[in-house]
Amino acid sequence: MIDRTVRVASPLRSYTQGAASVTAQGDSVAELLDGLERRFPGMRFRMIDEQDGIRPHIRLYAGTREIRAILEPMGAETTLHIICALSGG
Repeated sequence: MIDRTVRVASPLRSYTQGAASVTAQGDSVAELLDGLERRFPGMRFRMIDEQDGIRPHIRLYAGTREIRAILEPMGAETTLHIICALSGG
């Protein structure tokens, strides 16, 4: 498996002890998320629902390609970007 960089959105950095970038291994997005969950318990649930769907306020990108399902392969991309929508008033 390939070591990949995961860029973590600021609302999720409480799980990574403030780190904006972490590493994980995996050939698919699901494998990367499983690795993140082992290292940072609870983080996956903030991004992925009970049916393994990406939550509406989360966007995942392998490089510049948007990921629409967690079973998608990472391909040659070495970076997964996790983007969170912000709201408030």
